[in-house]
Amino acid sequence: MRAAIATAAGAPLSLTERDVPEPGPGEVLVKITACGVCFSDLNLLRGHYPFARFPVVPGHEITGTIAATGPGVTGLTAGDAVGAQFLYDSCGNCGYCAAGEQILCPRKRITGVVADGGYAEYALFKASFVTPLPAGLDPVAAAPLMCAGVTAFNGLRQGGAKAGSRVAVIGAGGIGALAVRYAVTMGARVAVIGRSARGEEQAKELGAELFIASADTDPATALKAWDGGANLVLNAAPSTAAASATLGGLAPDGTLLLCGYGSDPLTLPTQPMVLNRLRVMASPSGSPHDLRDALAFSAQHNILPSVTPITLEQAPAALDAMAAGAGGGRSVITFA
Repeated sequence: MRAAIATAAGAPLSLTERDVPEPGPGEVLVKITACGVCFSDLNLLRGHYPFARFPVVPGHEITGTIAATGPGVTGLTAGDAVGAQFLYDSCGNCGYCAAGEQILCPRKRITGVVADGGYAEYALFKASFVTPLPAGLDPVAAAPLMCAGVTAFNGLRQGGAKAGSRVAVIGAGGIGALAVRYAVTMGARVAVIGRSARGEEQAKELGAELFIASADTDPATALKAWDGGANLVLNAAPSTAAASATLGGLAPDGTLLLCGYGSDPLTLPTQPMVLNRLRVMASPSGSPHDLRDALAFSAQHNILPSVTPITLEQAPAALDAMAAGAGGGRSVITFA
């Protein structure tokens, strides 16, 4: 099978061929249909994950079909359409796993970082960590839902978004664009905060009622003028500073949620936070049940990202374009 391998931090992807693996007990072999190119893949190559295991096949936005099952696997058969996500597996024994919050397991493993992911024609996964795809869901367009989709959907749930609430989304890229569409569909009022006015047309097309260009307007002031402030600000941008700049725009009892962040620390204005009972939290992707819910919601409401199919050989160029900030839509590696 063809595969792209990250051999070391700072090294380029290596395109190679290797044997198709065989599933062991509790595992499934997935013939990969598509794998999204995520910013986390770029962070892996940049050496931002000290826990990474090299060499490793990147990619955690995966759709495909079951090619074979290992001993002890039930409920999945050859030909089933499935997705695989950021969370590769967890210990299965701790309190978080017992409560169905495997994403919080201290011994969780990450797909495409410590276990081989989707930049290959086949991959092995734990049967309990693949998710059936809803009928009719396009597996190529659905690939980014395995990371960007569940991160946006679960983040909104964790942050308390509901019908009538005012939700501001920082950045309308992969996670942000889906967060806007999910929030609008949930019945929330939505604002988008972008760097420049160039993003206003896209934000309005996604369903936002308000666009704030942070280069021209203080986002906190603009949010406060939005009927008293945002109940939830979801940061989907890879910038902590962008999140910090919105804290003053939260309504009392409001929440700042980090789905994206940068290397700089978050500075909090303690007195206004205490006086207005503000919260800051973060949400890392989701557990298997969160992905099931995100996929079901996406299928029910036809919420899919705009994607650009590419070949495995084009993946390095797509990552370079992402690093340069020149990426347009979401690139998705497809396999014939």
